[in-house]
Amino acid sequence: MDIDNSNLLGEFLRARRETTSPAQAGFLHAPSRRTPGLRREEVAMLAGVSTSYYIRLEQGRERNPSAQVLSALARVLGLDPDATGYLYSLAHPWARPPAESPVEQVSPSLLRLVNLCHDAPAMVLGRRLDVLAINPMIEAVYEGMTNLDNCLRMIYLSPAAFDFYPDWEKAARSKTAQLRTAVATDPDDPYLHGLLEELTAHSEEFRRIWALHEVQIRADEVKELRHPRVGDLRLSWEVLSVSGTGQKFVALVPDPGSDSERALRRLAETISQEAAPEPAPEPAQESAQEPARPARDLSMRS
Repeated sequence: MDIDNSNLLGEFLRARRETTSPAQAGFLHAPSRRTPGLRREEVAMLAGVSTSYYIRLEQGRERNPSAQVLSALARVLGLDPDATGYLYSLAHPWARPPAESPVEQVSPSLLRLVNLCHDAPAMVLGRRLDVLAINPMIEAVYEGMTNLDNCLRMIYLSPAAFDFYPDWEKAARSKTAQLRTAVATDPDDPYLHGLLEELTAHSEEFRRIWALHEVQIRADEVKELRHPRVGDLRLSWEVLSVSGTGQKFVALVPDPGSDSERALRRLAETISQEAAPEPAPEPAQESAQEPARPARDLSMRS
C-alpha cells in the first residue's frame, strides 16, 4: 500500500463531515438527501467561512487554516478533545528533522517494575503500540493469541482474536484510533508506514475501520476478554506514561473480590506450578518472594 500523506487534513475533514448528521449540526428540519452527512456548504456556513475556502481545505489546496477556523470546524463537526487535538496536529504538525525510526528500548528500572507485578498482568507499550516488555501473567492472559509484538497485529492478524474479544469491534476500533493518533504525531515514521501497509494488505477489517478516521489518545478502559482456560475476564486497563519516552506502563487490574480476580489467581498458581524450580539443597531465605519467571524484555529482539 502506498501511503499518501499529502492531504491528511482534507481526508479527515471529509470523513468527519460525512458522518455528521444534519440533526447533530443543529438542522432540525433538514430535507431528505441521498447521502448521509453534511454538505460542504453547510459546514462552511456553520463555521463562518466561504464555501470555496472550505472546499480548498478538503482538496488540500489550503494548508494553513487559522486556529479560529480549526476551532469552528471542530465545533461544527462535534469533535471530542482527542479528535480536536488531532485536527490541530494535521493543520500545524511539529517541525522535526527526518528520523531513522530508532528501536525503542525499555530501561532496566522500568523492566524491574514490570517484574515486581507478580500477580498482576503488566507490560510496557511503545509509542507505536509495540509490546516492549511483558511479565508471565500477561503471557498467561493472552494465551492462544499470536503476533504479541504489536497491539494492532495481535487484534487484526491473530486467528483467535474474534473469540478472545467478546466485543472485537470495540477493541479493534479503540486501538486503530490510537494508531491514527501515532501516525499524526510522526507522519514520516517509516515503521508506522510499514505497519499500515502490512495491516492494509492482510486485513479487510482494518481497511474498513481505518477509513472511519477515528482518533483516540487516552488508553485507559475496561478490557473484556474470553480466556480459553479460565473463562471471561473483566480487567481495568490502567496506564501510566513514562516521562520523556512516549512509552506506557500498563497493568490489567480486576475488581476486588470479583470472578476475574479469582481467575487471575488461578492463572498465577498455574504459572508457579509450571515454572517451579527443582528443590535446591540450601535455598536462600529471600528467594521465596522472587517470581518464578522474570519479565521478558522484548525491546531487545532483532
